[in-house]
Amino acid sequence: MDPGKKPEMKRAAIGVRMHSGWGALVAVSEDAGTVEVIERRRIAVTAPGARGGNQPYHFAKNLELTEAEKFLEECFEDSRGMAAAALRVLEKELCRQYRLAGAAVLLASSHPLPALAKILAAHTLIHAAEGEFYREVFSRACASLSIPVTRLRERDLDERIRAAFADSASRVLHEVADAGRSLGPPWTADQKMAALAALLVLANEHQ
Repeated sequence: MDPGKKPEMKRAAIGVRMHSGWGALVAVSEDAGTVEVIERRRIAVTAPGARGGNQPYHFAKNLELTEAEKFLEECFEDSRGMAAAALRVLEKELCRQYRLAGAAVLLASSHPLPALAKILAAHTLIHAAEGEFYREVFSRACASLSIPVTRLRERDLDERIRAAFADSASRVLHEVADAGRSLGPPWTADQKMAALAALLVLANEHQ
């Protein structure tokens, strides 16, 4: 290596599994099938005491439609700002040692949502809309920081990992599943899925 040339930074990626008002985030790096969990944290995307709390669509169902639209837009922008602030801090920390390749947002396997009036009239659609609301909050926060975003369905993770990592896939899945032994809690389905999603970002960038 040229003594005057800096070594290439290792790549890292973020995965997140969003919930109502918060997300389970994991940052990983990977080299030759060996997984390194760099960071894991809970990011809050609604402020304590916020109007509507963590369930903006539940609150909006009691409003007139035009008022509900305005309320949801305001909630979205507030949550996007909080997510962007949390990402900005994490990105600054990671970029001391890693090059951030992108982020992955885990998706449910729901159907496209109808117009707002129909959503607010059906309890199941309200729940589905809130899930999509927070996933989109994180995606837009990434976009505002020029972090490439990949959206991945949860049910496709195992198949996508096996396709991306081929002969190393079983080892990668095992390392992620067992990472909690050395890391300690929390290492639930949230963190495992977020880590796998982040690894797919790295695998796709490498292709």
